[in-house]
Amino acid sequence: MFLNDGGQPAESIAAILAGYLDGARRTLDIALYDLRLDDACAEILSRSVDAAKQRGVRIRMVFNQDHPKKTVDPPPNQVDWDLLHRLDVGAIPIPGVPDLMHHKYVVKDGSEVWTGSANWTTDSWTREENVIVRVLSPELAGAYTANFEELWTKRQVVESGFGEPAWFQLADGSRVRPYFTPGRAKKLVHELSQRLATARRLRICSPVITSGPVLGTLAEILEKGDVDLAGCYDATQMDEVLYQWGQQPETNWKIAAWKTVAAAVPWGAKRSTPYSSGSVHDFMHAKCLVADDSVFTGSFNLSHSGEQNAENFVEFEDPALAEMFVTYIDQVAARYRPK
Repeated sequence: MFLNDGGQPAESIAAILAGYLDGARRTLDIALYDLRLDDACAEILSRSVDAAKQRGVRIRMVFNQDHPKKTVDPPPNQVDWDLLHRLDVGAIPIPGVPDLMHHKYVVKDGSEVWTGSANWTTDSWTREENVIVRVLSPELAGAYTANFEELWTKRQVVESGFGEPAWFQLADGSRVRPYFTPGRAKKLVHELSQRLATARRLRICSPVITSGPVLGTLAEILEKGDVDLAGCYDATQMDEVLYQWGQQPETNWKIAAWKTVAAAVPWGAKRSTPYSSGSVHDFMHAKCLVADDSVFTGSFNLSHSGEQNAENFVEFEDPALAEMFVTYIDQVAARYRPK
């Protein structure tokens, strides 16, 4: 599912999520960064969770516990404690120290995964660009369950994400490979950089692009001028990043690299509302990358902080899926491209 700012009512996404949860017969393992829904969506979710509990479904949840660290990547989360108590499921806060528990996934019955960039918030479902993917695969679900167990038992971001990336074949013949951070961050960033360096067609959506290897590779390939590359980022958040880079001599090289990348690509740049307590969250929030016939998507920003957070990014080898993502990314980029 591809979400757009103003493109769908929150209740429609709540209903789709409830339909997914309604299919559970044994277990639901939920990892969330943000939980904040209006009354109508909260009621839809609560009814679905209550029905699952009545069926005897074991429901566990881990969520990010906010802390005083200030960051724009991503903006601070807000968990609605009243809603959390209303759901009344086994829930464990994961301290976002030193870095964040930034997942947004559900594993259903050990056989199916819901993941992507969308938090469970009204703004995420109505005012942001987001991607949600659902994958039926016991093997992929097993990898996500292992990641969930790391968080559930160790309760630390730094002790998670150590599952070895492995390829799994889906029923339609396509292949999928999950990556988790921080444990496998180096492996993920190396793979992304290699794909960027060798692909002929690239499409990118990421709120910010600050990962050193990713940014450096983009600058290098764009200097050659022989790649079809387009995409979208969040201009408000990137401006804040550029300001921060300017205050740190060791990151000045990133400013020059970003100027090369920004000037060479017909980027869309969404001017979102600056974050403040109580402000609307209308960020360009989709996180996806297309390299030829491969798609990467999940919770991972193409950022340095993303390498340190608890994140997931799943890779699909699927030409048809790649075309769907290219169409979406091109539409988002066109919407926010300077006129």
